[in-house]
Amino acid sequence: MADTRNADLTFGATDYLVYMAAVNTSAPTSDFADPATPWTCLGWTTTEGGLFKIEEETKDVDAAGSLEPIRTLMTKSTKSLQVTFLEGLNPLVRSLYDNVPVASLKPDSSSGVASYTLPDKPSDLRYAYIFDTMDGDKRLRLYMPNGKVTERGDEQPQTADVMPVQLTFKFYRGAAAPAVKRYIDYGDVDVSGFFPSGS
Repeated sequence: MADTRNADLTFGATDYLVYMAAVNTSAPTSDFADPATPWTCLGWTTTEGGLFKIEEETKDVDAAGSLEPIRTLMTKSTKSLQVTFLEGLNPLVRSLYDNVPVASLKPDSSSGVASYTLPDKPSDLRYAYIFDTMDGDKRLRLYMPNGKVTERGDEQPQTADVMPVQLTFKFYRGAAAPAVKRYIDYGDVDVSGFFPSGS
């Protein structure tokens, strides 16, 4: 096969955006356009962007007469994504961290203060998410129809820096869509050499 190495196929994110909407909201019909209503952006993130993980668990089946497993079963495959947000008072981010409906963060019309109780028993709040990454005219998008926050970083208001809000999202199958769908826009990079004629 020909040498298909191409430095333009490297990807260095120059921006990272996270959007959320009601659980099972369909993906935008226009790939890579800024998602319109009902999608809402969760604001600035750290320069690390997002850490996407796929964790798989297997179980070996052992049998008499063989020193090696005779079969390996796939028992679990989970997909998660960790993001650190910089807008510690963004109502969407705050509601995800505190595990309360976003309506809880609406300020009182007379005092301008929002107050609510953190749940003693964790709520099962689920939303649809889009994670967009850009590198010039190249784009990556992850669409998840059914996700929830399963881990939260420590909260530390400080004088030396802004208070970051770290969230880990876990994703599940949607009502009519898989847990994760990836979109890739190669920009102006010619990738035809990777696909033989007739593929």
